[in-house]
Amino acid sequence: MTLEVKTLDKPDERRDFPRGHLEAVHMTDLDFAVATFEPGWRWSESVAQIAGTESCQMHHNGYIVQGRMHIRMDDGGEQEVGPGDVFVCSPGHDAWVVGDEQCVAYDFQGQTAREYAKKE
Repeated sequence: MTLEVKTLDKPDERRDFPRGHLEAVHMTDLDFAVATFEPGWRWSESVAQIAGTESCQMHHNGYIVQGRMHIRMDDGGEQEVGPGDVFVCSPGHDAWVVGDEQCVAYDFQGQTAREYAKKE
């Protein structure tokens, strides 16, 4: 049996990238991250060079706390998400902040927070 409790007040890791940052706690079967994206943030401009891929190749199980984000899949599908929206996004997408308010997203995933925007 496993019981783990961590607080976001003391994240295991903080990762900064252009126009944003991620704070994560790492647990046995869950990485939980709070990502803050500033106005003007776009994955293809702020993270692609770090990731070394043309589009984001991470799977996201997300919840938007604040602000709005537009997500465009490599196959052309797209959707805008905002406060209170829960979403699942498979690998192969670009995303960007909509408007002039920062976007804060919670990401619940097995390994996303261990790899997202991580410099090798």
